[in-house]
Amino acid sequence: MTASPQSVALLGATGSIGRSTLDVIAASEGRYVCHLLTAHQKLDELAAAARQFVPRYIVATDPTAAAARDWSDLPEETELRIGPDAIAELVSHADVDIVVAAIVGRAGLEGTWAALEAGKRVALANKETLVLAGGLAMRLAAERNAQILPVDSEHSAIFQALQAGQQSEVARIILTASGGPFRHHSQAQLEQVTTAEALNHPTWKMGPKITVDSATMMNKALEVIEARWLFDMPADKIDVVVHPQSVVHSLVEYVDGSVMAQLSPPDMKLPIQYAMSFPERFPGPARRLDFTVASSWEFEPPDLDRFPALRLGKEAAERGGTTGAVLNAANEAAVQSFLDGEISFTDISRACRAALDSHDFDPTPTIDQLLALDAWARREVSAWITCC
Repeated sequence: MTASPQSVALLGATGSIGRSTLDVIAASEGRYVCHLLTAHQKLDELAAAARQFVPRYIVATDPTAAAARDWSDLPEETELRIGPDAIAELVSHADVDIVVAAIVGRAGLEGTWAALEAGKRVALANKETLVLAGGLAMRLAAERNAQILPVDSEHSAIFQALQAGQQSEVARIILTASGGPFRHHSQAQLEQVTTAEALNHPTWKMGPKITVDSATMMNKALEVIEARWLFDMPADKIDVVVHPQSVVHSLVEYVDGSVMAQLSPPDMKLPIQYAMSFPERFPGPARRLDFTVASSWEFEPPDLDRFPALRLGKEAAERGGTTGAVLNAANEAAVQSFLDGEISFTDISRACRAALDSHDFDPTPTIDQLLALDAWARREVSAWITCC
């Protein structure tokens, strides 16, 4: 390699996206180096990554967990910072070229926001940033000359397929969904789903929150909202199709009837690498399709009655304003309550519906209003669980 390596700040280094990002960096033949790694509670894994990649900084965002650990095993070249406030400072450093935003949920907003304010390329795996504050985030990126490149496999596929034509030529974009483990369940069976069953995804290996979102299809609802902002596409031009093999990651249909799709095995290393390397491509560690083996792919429309989360996502994409923030926060709270055994699987969407119906809608909120609504929606879900 003759060019200088690009410096990467990886927010959420110990999650599934974070680990795949480290695999991409390790296989990049010197194209990328780690400047910053962060984690919340998996601090032994964070320290192990620091020993392997020797970043300039690591951040342990949970002060209690950080205080309980002996950090003498860190490389001499690596400086430890403690607490979430350190992330916003460190992603803004001039030495940082790419910020991989892989912290799950609302917790990832501040780091992503700071990276956009600093004009960085953001490889965005934290879809909640655009769900919560999509219009504001895209405006900030434009003002600061920052880039938002998608890491979600579906949005990466759309981004790649959009290279085949002009924005004005797009008839619709089609997000594919695995359908999760319950796509053939009846309503009565869905009412009886256990936590263990919901965490057993048929094709992807992800964290518990994202896995439950896939089972309820709330992940696809949030992706509809994300796509609306990321691609400046009205909600009525965004569709969802169930594709259980998870090989066709999404499609773009053009006005002449041509449909462009991006295909690959279900392996997040490919979209991560593309978000980091765009517009270039180079060999990487992602798995390849094997066309010497017989296979077949299925496509079917989603059942909106059994998976009402999709209706909620479409509504939030259409209305915009405060709806995305409320839906995202309500879902995070409801999923955690399901994981804790407090509510049923089907109660997740019901709790989200209740929060959306109860909130004071504002079509043009500020970021402070959205953050306040985030906290309100979590309290509203807690109150709904108590009374219902």
